[in-house]
Amino acid sequence: MRKIAGPMVGVGVAVVLALASGLAIAQSGYPDKPIRILVGFSAGVAPDVTSRLFGDKWNETWAKGVAVENVTGAGGNLAVAQVAKSAPDGYTLAMGGNASLVINPNLMDKVGYDPVKDFTYITQVFIVPNLLVVPNDVPAKDIKELIALAKARPDYFVAGHAGVGTSQHLGAELFMSMTGVRIQQVPYRGTTQVLPDLLGGRLNIFFGNISNVLPLVREGKLRAFAITSRKRSPEIPELPTMEELGFPGYEATAWFGMMGPAGLPQPIVDRIHAETTKVMAQPDVRKKLESLGLQLVGNTPAQFLQIVKDELPMWGKVIRDAGIKAAQ
Repeated sequence: MRKIAGPMVGVGVAVVLALASGLAIAQSGYPDKPIRILVGFSAGVAPDVTSRLFGDKWNETWAKGVAVENVTGAGGNLAVAQVAKSAPDGYTLAMGGNASLVINPNLMDKVGYDPVKDFTYITQVFIVPNLLVVPNDVPAKDIKELIALAKARPDYFVAGHAGVGTSQHLGAELFMSMTGVRIQQVPYRGTTQVLPDLLGGRLNIFFGNISNVLPLVREGKLRAFAITSRKRSPEIPELPTMEELGFPGYEATAWFGMMGPAGLPQPIVDRIHAETTKVMAQPDVRKKLESLGLQLVGNTPAQFLQIVKDELPMWGKVIRDAGIKAAQ
């Protein structure tokens, strides 16, 4: 004999159906209020410029508006921590970077969030490669001569970087771990403070952000050996990657992507992903971002999450082996 569902089961089903219906209605109207994109860095830097480009384009599509908010501090951690604690409704997003998501969790005892469990990853937007450069008075003319010089004179090379845990800092550490050479590293407050000392002879090697050092390479003030991304840059296509020079798996870049809090409904994820990649495909946007040396990505949510999962242990090993610890 077939069982008849009791009153409580019927009410439960009704509640579930009502909630599902309400969620579908809410999602079909998304967005019906302003969206915030949080950026963990100051105005004018790559994640801020990119977020504002998205905001401008989305404002043409979404009448309720998009606002970019700079929530600076702790290497970008404050912005993504705020997103982790926000409601999973698609109205608080972040342009989050690898410093906050895969590097700082390995450097710091507490960051206030779990990079895998506390976020919904939507798409990786861009990669910022570094260039391995030296001043012209360094006698090495290629990467083999540079390594030979470093091994022959262990105290010769002194590098600057824009802070502990930056791609500049860890790029040099990864290079040392792969080659066995020694490079003394000196932290600075930012790249703009490194460059005068590099040009002035107080430093003699630098894994520098492409947008900062490429103009100096073109002016003949610095000599470039390689780019630290997995592919060459259209801005300097003749420059090989570190992998092409014989360092398999070498990659030391800054990257950023669109993300929200954990539990973001799939229809909203799909909508934001579609709108983000659509903006990235627009010729004026590509031209603007690529002129800054950025490599555009636009991958799937699953691919973006997998990058985070892969890079957490990779950089954890580099950081542990080098004995690096950030001030708490």
